[in-house]
Formats: sequence, C-alpha cells, structure tokens
Amino acid sequence: MYFIQTRGNDGKKQLKTTFSEAIKSPIASFGGLYVPEFLPQLDKKFIDESVDLSYKELCLKILDLFELDIDKDIIKQAISLYDNFDDKDNPVPLKKIEDMLFINELYHGPTRAFKDMALQPFGYILSQIAKNEQKTYLILAATSGDTGPATLNSFANKENIKVVCIYPEGGTSDVQKLQMVTQKGDNLKVIGIKGNFDDAQNALKSLLASESFQHELGKKDMNLSAANSVNFGRIIFQIIYHINSYIQLVKNKEIKNGDEIYIAVPSGNFGDALGAYYAKKMGIQIRKILISANSNNVLSELINTGVYDIRDKTLIKTISPAMDILISSNVERVLYDKFGAKRCKELMDDLNKKRYYKLTKDEHTALQKDFRGYFCSDSETKHYISEYSVKNYLMDPHTATCIKAYDDIKCSRRKTVICSTAEWTKFAPAVMNAISCEYNKKFTDIDALENISEIMNANIPSSVINLFKAEIIHKTVIDKKDLQEEIFKFLENY
Repeated sequence: MYFIQTRGNDGKKQLKTTFSEAIKSPIASFGGLYVPEFLPQLDKKFIDESVDLSYKELCLKILDLFELDIDKDIIKQAISLYDNFDDKDNPVPLKKIEDMLFINELYHGPTRAFKDMALQPFGYILSQIAKNEQKTYLILAATSGDTGPATLNSFANKENIKVVCIYPEGGTSDVQKLQMVTQKGDNLKVIGIKGNFDDAQNALKSLLASESFQHELGKKDMNLSAANSVNFGRIIFQIIYHINSYIQLVKNKEIKNGDEIYIAVPSGNFGDALGAYYAKKMGIQIRKILISANSNNVLSELINTGVYDIRDKTLIKTISPAMDILISSNVERVLYDKFGAKRCKELMDDLNKKRYYKLTKDEHTALQKDFRGYFCSDSETKHYISEYSVKNYLMDPHTATCIKAYDDIKCSRRKTVICSTAEWTKFAPAVMNAISCEYNKKFTDIDALENISEIMNANIPSSVINLFKAEIIHKTVIDKKDLQEEIFKFLENY
C-alpha cells in the first residue's frame, strides 16, 4: 500500500510513498499529512472469522490487509509488546456498564493511557527501522499529557533513537508530568515550555517543516520524525481497537453481525476519532462517531455549525487537560477524505492564516453524516464521574465527557461504546472532587489517590505510586522561542 498527501504535492516530495517512509518523515507537501491511498474493506465474513482471535492475532490480520513494507517478524515483535499490559490475553478489555453502554478500556498499558495502544508497537517498529538502516532519528513529541509519557516509555534507551518531548508547563496533571520528568533514559530530553498545548504542537510542526532545522540535523547525521498522531504509524494501531470493540460485541452476543453501534470519543487531537472514522469506512457498522469536547469546544462547534473559528478563543484550562486543544491535527485527514486535496489545502491555509474556515452547506452535511458533536463543562463532567462511581465504576474526566453524548442517544436503542482514554489515577484530584461532591476542595494527588482507593476499594498501580518517590531528572522549562537552541544543546552530546 502507498500513502498520499492531504494537501496535494509540491513537486519536492514523491507523489506516493511507502508506509515506512511516511512514518519516518510524517509531514507531507505544504505542511500536510500522509493518508493511505485506499482502505482495506472488512465484510461480515471477516467479522465472523475474527470472533475467536486474540487481540494480537486480530492486529496481525488487519495489518496484513494494509500490505505494509515492514518485515512481518518486526510487526510480530511489535505486537508482542501487548504482553506487557495488565492482561496479555486481553490488553484492551470491553466492559459492560449498562445494558446499552460499554467502555473500551484503552489504558491498561505501562503509562495508564490509550497512547500505549499505538506507541508501544509504533515505537518498536520505528526503532527497528532506524537500527536496520544504521541511521539515527530524532523523535519529537508534543504532549497535552499522555503522548509524552507513552513516547518516552516506548523509546527509552532504544538504539539509534533520540527523543525530545515538549509539554506545556502547568498544562498537564501532576501524575502525567511526573511520568515525564522522572523517566530514565540517556537518549531522552523532556522540555517544559511556557504556554499551552497548541503552542507546543505548533512548535513541533514548525520544526518538522523547517528545512533549516533538518539541514542542521543532517550535519549531525541525524534524521527527523515525530511521535504525535500527525504520524500515521500511530493512527494505524488506533483503527484496530475500534474494530476489536465491534467484534467483541458480536462475540458476546450483545449485537448481531451487521447491527449498527455508536462510538463515543473524548477528543483532543482527533486521532481516536479518526481511527473510528477509518474503521467505519473499512466496513464496521458504526452509526455515528460521537465527539465529546470540553469547554474548549472547537470540535463540537465545527461538527454542529460547519465553522472552525478560533479567532477570538483563548485556551481554557479544564479538568480534562488532554482535551485542552484548539487546533486538532487529525481533522485534516477527514477533510481530505471527504473533500479532496485542493479543498483540504484551502481550508488548512485559512485556518493557519486566518484562524478560521467555514464549510459549505454540502460539506457540512457530509461531515455530519459520520459525526455528532457535544461539549461537556467541568461541573457536568464531575457530575457524571460521581453518578457512575455510585454504580461502582470509576472513570477519568476525559471519559466522563462522553456520558453526555450517551445520555443524548441512548433512547435510540443502539449499543454505545465509549473510548476510555486514561485511567482515573492520572487525574485523582478531579475524580476525588467528583465522588466526594466537594467540587472546589484542593486535594493533593497522593491524598486523592489514597482516599479514592479506600472509598472505592480501587487498585492503584505501583507504577503510579512510585512516581511520588522517584527522582526528578528533567527540570528544563523555557520560552518556546528557545526550543530549537535547547534541542541542539541536548544533541551536542551525540
């Protein structure tokens, strides 16, 4: 399979490229992204034949349909990393919460967030490519909280790999920050910047698109790549767990093969939502993808009004910080898929230059064919956490935003699968506020963890508890304008 570009071709890059080339250099012509030339199709027979497969077997079966130019032994080794999750036989459990509601628990990996589902295998594949080519790669990652820990964990001490992780100082939970700043690995550098996630992401995209930056890296015999979901190496693994959730519903006789379901996603950078969209296009019977936003509700506004407008918006810090984003990168891949490269480039150029674009009436209708948008305030989010804790289910603030969407459509009598993107332990103070109904009380992370564990008889993974005793290794916090200089300081040792 070949990969093509969302904004057309600038004459400098090849018209089509392989998967391995697309994941090594994820930014395409005109600052666009890579997408598969076509998507493999899954019919009812595929579902029936997959109900008894393990998750790893399903991964291999689906990846084989993409005809990737990666050695199959490398793919098998990458997939085997799911053995390090809580349950190697069921790394992504689908929990039935109510008759019509299921939670796809994507957080059972080493950093307790859904990013492990993609970054564990992706990290291995990219590391092996670098090793086999005998080239050194600088991997950049900008994080709103979960990509950073998962990237650092995946690439720590890997040969031929250096990682720079950029996070917004004050823009993550304490546990997320501790996961980054205590991460050991001589090949890792964690940098806090004064600003928000959009500042971090824009800095990353600027460096990825900078010919002068890449030229300077070239002098050090170093190549540039990225671990954010701008890289399709992440997205391809995010498609699979949506397919798996449908298959599990069929296997457990919750639905019949061919029945439609809803998938609800707490969406920040739109990668999870994109994975569901691609699964739908591949043939999985998804009625709609329900996009939940927090008070930074640009995505719900786009879906509901056809307008992406951040001209007068200021990023709002919420209790669901991984969704505190104004520019969601993966929306671009949907725009390309629906409207083509020329129109996609027009829209993205307008967003970059004017911080605004507006879909035509027909384009808006096309978007709403697959998506429905919601936004959930912090007070509503805490209410939903409290409501379901009484039912003896703990959810983090990102997952909880999806309950509002579920409440809206549950009368349809179609099953709903919510993507739970992080374990509650990463946001314990907000969860404690909710279940204690003391919404404004300040809890430290460790006090909140211990209180919730006692109240709910909930397990706290040792990997989380140990963070509070770990040495702080990465202490750098800078202005974003100094980022390139700081990166080259780090690389001076190599």
